[in-house]
Amino acid sequence: MASSFCGAGTTDRAGGMVGRSGHDPEEDAGSPTFSPSAELPPLSPADLGVLRQVGARWQIGDTVRALPVDPQAGEIRSSAVGGAHRAAMLFLPDAPGQLTATPVVERPDTAQGRVVGGLRRLLLGRPLTSASILRERMSKIVALPVLASDLLSSVAYGPEAMLAVLVLAGSGALGLSLPIAAALVVLMVAVGTSYRQTVRAYPHGAGSYLVASDSLGPRAGLAAAAGLVLDYVLTVSVSVSAGVAAITSALPSLAAYRVPLALVVIGVLLIGNLRGIRVAGNAFAVPTYVFLVAVLGLIAAGFVRAATGGFTVVAPPPTPAVEGLGLLVVLRAFASGATSMTGVEAVSNAVPVFRPTAWRNARTVLTWMISILIVLFVGLTLLFHLNGLVPRADQTLLSQLARLTFPTGPWYAIIQAATALVLLLAANTAFNDLPRLLYFMARDGYVPRRFLHLGDRLALSNGLIALAVAAAAILVAFGGNTHSLIPLYAVGVFLAFTLSQTGMVNHWRHHRDPGWRRRAAINGVGAVLSAVVLVTAAVTKFAAGAWAVVLAVPLLIYLFRRVRRHYDHVQQALGLHPDHPRGVEPAEDAPPAIVPQQVRHLFLVPVARLNQAALRTLAYVGSLGQPALALHVSPERTEADRFREQWNTWGDHIPLETILSPHRVIIQPIAGYASALRLTHPDLTITVVVPDVVVDHPWQRMLHYRTEQRLRRALRRHPGIVVTSLPTHLTR
Repeated sequence: MASSFCGAGTTDRAGGMVGRSGHDPEEDAGSPTFSPSAELPPLSPADLGVLRQVGARWQIGDTVRALPVDPQAGEIRSSAVGGAHRAAMLFLPDAPGQLTATPVVERPDTAQGRVVGGLRRLLLGRPLTSASILRERMSKIVALPVLASDLLSSVAYGPEAMLAVLVLAGSGALGLSLPIAAALVVLMVAVGTSYRQTVRAYPHGAGSYLVASDSLGPRAGLAAAAGLVLDYVLTVSVSVSAGVAAITSALPSLAAYRVPLALVVIGVLLIGNLRGIRVAGNAFAVPTYVFLVAVLGLIAAGFVRAATGGFTVVAPPPTPAVEGLGLLVVLRAFASGATSMTGVEAVSNAVPVFRPTAWRNARTVLTWMISILIVLFVGLTLLFHLNGLVPRADQTLLSQLARLTFPTGPWYAIIQAATALVLLLAANTAFNDLPRLLYFMARDGYVPRRFLHLGDRLALSNGLIALAVAAAAILVAFGGNTHSLIPLYAVGVFLAFTLSQTGMVNHWRHHRDPGWRRRAAINGVGAVLSAVVLVTAAVTKFAAGAWAVVLAVPLLIYLFRRVRRHYDHVQQALGLHPDHPRGVEPAEDAPPAIVPQQVRHLFLVPVARLNQAALRTLAYVGSLGQPALALHVSPERTEADRFREQWNTWGDHIPLETILSPHRVIIQPIAGYASALRLTHPDLTITVVVPDVVVDHPWQRMLHYRTEQRLRRALRRHPGIVVTSLPTHLTR
């Protein structure tokens, strides 16, 4: 795997972290984006130089390398399974100093762990090896329905949302649906063409976030990312709630269980995607194709029916105007109709899931998506106009058209069922894209790096779980009400569209490839139209709930920057730099030296009573040949004197210090004493070794003090202090 895509960032000349804007996408074109090694980025050349200097100063005796065991011995690599005559390989030797773990060693060794592991295998399937990542990519035929489900399903409500605004100005204003639809087609073509160019210029995905970061700066990239994060979470909430609403409309007895049903759907989508890209794609592709065929069939039958009547326009039913027809109404209708484009960025984010050549296949699928979207959107809008259909509270426009076109037969039921199913699966687009966006952001240090982790089935499991939890929380908070969620929907995605296309204009201005003016003009048109939708949606829907998104975007940007600031601080603190010179005394809060001959040890053993666990711990510490001190905390003087007599009976082999704790507090005195020793002797590395009793069952832990864990929490902020334990297992 190429190292340039594995790290969470690179180091600039000032020693700080820089994000993806420091990469040239043309130079990176041959590198695979998603790598199982992303959590373990390679060292920079500067770090390697420091590592070489530090290593040259090490002084280690031969006893350290004279191992008493053979690390690759057959007894270590195998274990008896099912009897003395059967052995299972735990590790396979690859080369000297290198083993490969087998599935046998990954199995839990407790009954509880085996049960949990069995459930995981039942739900998710067997884990895939890291080498399987290339085989998990999707073909164009599978990628189209998986990535287009959100975009294509939006035609079920996008044209209706546009007409619902126009009808406020009376039935006479419905004629404006055709010119507004034409403007929306221009927007679709501009945005689709822009993202085709984005996929070619940035063949490793990341969409608006990467484009805005590279061309407009990190803050613009974070703004685009914040908009997309909100959009993807709302996509799941809106799509699932809309699909469940369609089900409860057909089966009113289930209306009371709307929220639990929606949560079950989110759970099914989560499990399906946790099973891997290829499995999820194969499982969720068929319903989208069924919807596509059903709606195309509806449009074809509708135009045949209209042709028999000479394409005569049926006058819509008279509707009184509640608002005057003005520019604001037209802009609101344009912005509402633009919700048909949510999900158009899915391909640019998911380029790595395509089979090679990934970017070329992604552009092909994106062209298919935009073409199908335009056909569906224009076809449905024209048929709504020809048949004089207007939005109704009790029935969707798509349902009205289907009932009018197919008054008899099973086709109406098939169209409604396909629509409900594809609305539920439209959320799958977000499950495909948000984890990848979080992956790119984690690589740049703006979100927790755990989002880099690939799960059992090579899926970005943590991103999938985070999306499911966030969407479920929003859905529960809004009671599964689709109409309450839709006003939050368009602002975030069109913020990302605007920044992405503006960034592409800058991209062409800087690169000036042949034909750059034409490409920049296309992106410029898309940027202007997207900005119009963004401003209109933010202003007109502000009171209806868009204010939450307007406030959430800067809040998310602030959180992203705080996470990055933390990782920058970690990089500065933990990055490789030369050790302090010989003879220079370390500061009081200095960490231990990184050259072994400069480390001075003191082992501290808290002892509550002299038993087998304590004696084994003392024997272990004594065998190390380093200074050691035992520590006993007593609630009263008489007990302290009694313990010292016991200590002397044992032989006083290790110095003992007793601490009287009048208020019977145990952990804080031990932690305070260890901290005071370290402050007075900053050159010491103090290792607190705690006797630990290992019980057989989890419930038995409640019967014992968890001294090690409590000491670890108390001392974790103190440098130069190590807390460990020596386990003593109970004999049966």
